[in-house]
Amino acid sequence: MGAAVRRWRRRIGLGIVCAGIAASVNAFYLQVALSDPRMSGALLGGLMAALATALGTLPVLLSQQFSQKAYDAMLGFGAGVMLAASSFSLVIPALASAKAQGASAWGAGGIVGIGILLGAGLLVLIDRAVPHEHFVKGLEGPQAKAIKRVWLFVFAICLHNLPEGLAIGVAFAGSDPTGAAALATGIAIQDVPEGMVVALALRSVGYGRGLSAGLGALSGLVEPLASVAGAMVIGFSAGLLPWGLAAAAGAMLFVISHEIIPESHRKGHETFATTGLMLGFVVMMLLDTALN
Repeated sequence: MGAAVRRWRRRIGLGIVCAGIAASVNAFYLQVALSDPRMSGALLGGLMAALATALGTLPVLLSQQFSQKAYDAMLGFGAGVMLAASSFSLVIPALASAKAQGASAWGAGGIVGIGILLGAGLLVLIDRAVPHEHFVKGLEGPQAKAIKRVWLFVFAICLHNLPEGLAIGVAFAGSDPTGAAALATGIAIQDVPEGMVVALALRSVGYGRGLSAGLGALSGLVEPLASVAGAMVIGFSAGLLPWGLAAAAGAMLFVISHEIIPESHRKGHETFATTGLMLGFVVMMLLDTALN
């Protein structure tokens, strides 16, 4: 009886937290985002990605089982979507934006190249400074052993979602809302298998269905927060747009190479993971080119 009561208390507490977050987001949307179409678009794009993440956790909540091959193929698909989004929705618009601001072809390439490296470097610094737990390498960061593993997973998930949210916000801060919508749609598609992968990872190390699905869903809320932050930063100066787009691309490339691809290849299903990556790349490419 005691254990059952504790479980219900945790569920009620999680529900209260979710309700509070929802009310805060709604208040922010009504008071701030509606006054600026770019902010509104960034918030809605981030919320769409967060909802997709939550949707992906439902199979785990319903006790559905997936093979390791399917798990790795879905990871590969997500990597492919992110890779295409980095190329078509971030790097190419960043080059165009730099040229539109008067940079030469070499100058635009230099700006975007440096921006990509800065975005990846920022993720490296965060990766080193924040204690968290990789799905592949285990514990990492200062005093990592002193924190419960569940929260280390949560930190890792938030680090993973941060560049995606920033990319959405930076894209909506630009002058191409259609391209920004394509990017947000692609990231949302990628977030469905990602949400499931996150919940499965938590489930595989011994956490309950409800906790695994709940933490996976809550991790997606990083994206609307980051998207609004990205739009706000770029809103201060149009000159920051190519830098912001390139930095978001660099951060996403870092996550693809540092986390997703190694995890998808860890169990020897490289062919399935690579096939998923190719399909994800093509799906995102089609979305981006068809919607523009």
